[in-house]
Amino acid sequence: MTLFSAAATLLLILDPFGNIVIFNAILERVPKERRRRVLLREVLIAYGILMTFLLVGAKLLAFLGLQQSSLSLAGGILLFLIAIGMVFPNRGVQFGGAEDEEPFIVPLATPMIAGPSGIAFLLLLSSKEPGRLPEWIFAVTAACGISAAILIMGDRIGRILGARGMRAAEKLMGMLLILVAVQMITDGVSLYWNSLQAAG
Repeated sequence: MTLFSAAATLLLILDPFGNIVIFNAILERVPKERRRRVLLREVLIAYGILMTFLLVGAKLLAFLGLQQSSLSLAGGILLFLIAIGMVFPNRGVQFGGAEDEEPFIVPLATPMIAGPSGIAFLLLLSSKEPGRLPEWIFAVTAACGISAAILIMGDRIGRILGARGMRAAEKLMGMLLILVAVQMITDGVSLYWNSLQAAG
């Protein structure tokens, strides 16, 4: 996987266009002058979570005794389910919390940004090609930076694209993510088959 494809895939997983509506709804109860600061704080927390799993991913998998084939299959299935939800969205979301409560970590930083699918993807990258860690760090930084920019401009993007345009953009990202998920699943099956042949 190239640096560009890693950053693009992670950006699809983070789904900033799909998160705009949810972020705007949650941040409505935050004073207008604090919204950008809160949003940036949540993105930075999510960035820290993702970077932590990227940096310790290979050691964590080795400690748990997990193989790359298992992670590729599990991550691919998880991405596929996330992508299906993007193509066929169900926005009946309950945000929880008090009406005047400022969001902190949950639900914005995680699981909305740094969710299980993004973590699984980074674990796979760090374990599959640990020698390219600087590239993966740059990919995470770029994807989180672009996501932050899109979320900050959420109101403006929503006005330009409209409700239909936003749904279309999310569905397009979901379709692309389905392709990535299927590739991860086939890679996992191939790795598992090769390991069986080597053991036999």
